[in-house]
Amino acid sequence: MTIQLTDVAQHYRSLPQQQEALKYLQEQTSAEVLTKFAELWRKAPPVPPELVTLDDLLKITLVAPKERLQKFVLPLNQHLEKYKVDTPLRICHFLAQVLHESGEFQYQEEIASGADYEWRDDLGNTKPGDGCRFKGRGLIQVTGRSNYSDLSKAVGIDYLNDPDRLACIPDCLTSAFWYWNSRNLSALADKDDFDTITLRINGGYNGYDDRLKYLLKAKEVLM
Repeated sequence: MTIQLTDVAQHYRSLPQQQEALKYLQEQTSAEVLTKFAELWRKAPPVPPELVTLDDLLKITLVAPKERLQKFVLPLNQHLEKYKVDTPLRICHFLAQVLHESGEFQYQEEIASGADYEWRDDLGNTKPGDGCRFKGRGLIQVTGRSNYSDLSKAVGIDYLNDPDRLACIPDCLTSAFWYWNSRNLSALADKDDFDTITLRINGGYNGYDDRLKYLLKAKEVLM
């Protein structure tokens, strides 16, 4: 089986054996190749269109500090473009749900331990420790071994072996956009169908008024 450096990079955690492996690789690689590698690695990525600005987020949110919102501006815009959530109405509906679900980007991981999900067959938790290991993570929380597996296959990142990664930027956004598109929620946003979007995300209408408040504010700012 061919080893991909992209797979290696995804699992790098500065462990001693990883550092030793990278040192070995460097010693076997010519200076010319290393120079070209560094040049490509440091190359600035294309800047995505700024569909949502920091100022927009400050106007839409109620309590989130500027420092927190600033961390999300670039990855949010990258994901809005990549996942085609790129019209004012789609963006407004997405923000309304995510800002409520995450407490204005404050919570990227479920506060509870996840022990209540142990042996939940409906979540695919069939092994000891699955409940805590695959607790809810992401801005729209992905929960359970089955959902982590589906997400991993869809985006090409192994969250089954690195579940904590979902609680970090940008992965917490990646999972939210995957969830959004896998439920075809942009089509509902195009129809301005707030009720059905809320139902598909929440399974009911918990936080209905709060979600609606964000939607109306987002429309005021972005439309």
